[in-house]
Amino acid sequence: MLVAEILKTKGDAVFTLTPEATVAEAAAQLVERQVGALIVCDGERVAGVLSERDIVRALAREGAAALTQPVSLHMTARVIFAEPGEGVDVLMERMTDRRIRHLPVMKDQRLCGVISIGDVVKCQIAEATREAESLKSYIGAG
Repeated sequence: MLVAEILKTKGDAVFTLTPEATVAEAAAQLVERQVGALIVCDGERVAGVLSERDIVRALAREGAAALTQPVSLHMTARVIFAEPGEGVDVLMERMTDRRIRHLPVMKDQRLCGVISIGDVVKCQIAEATREAESLKSYIGAG
C-alpha cells in the first residue's frame, strides 16, 4: 500500500502551528486535536515537528518554564518526509531506523498530509489479514 492510499482513507488533515507558538499552546492543541504531533510551519515552509515526546523532554530539561517558550526551541528541526508514492514497507523501515513516529507528506514541495506509525502498523495488519484470508480461501477451495 502507498502513502497516497493511506491518506485517502485517513484524510489529509494536517495540524500546524508557528515557530513562535508556546509549548503550552502546542500541548493544548495536541489534546484538543487528539494527535501526537504538530507540524511547525514558517509560512509555507515546514520548519519542524513538535511531538508529545519533544514536550516531555522540554519539561524534563527546563521545568515549567518550558511551557512559555516558543516551540522552535524544542521541535525536531531536522524533518524526515514521506512522499505519496512511497510504500508502507519503506516508511516502516525509515520510521524504525530513525526512531520517529510522524512523517509529514510532501507532494510538489507542498505539505499534503501526515503519516503516523499507527497508520503504518494499521495498514500492515490489514494487509496481513487480507493475505491470510486469501490463503485460507485458496486452501479451502482446493
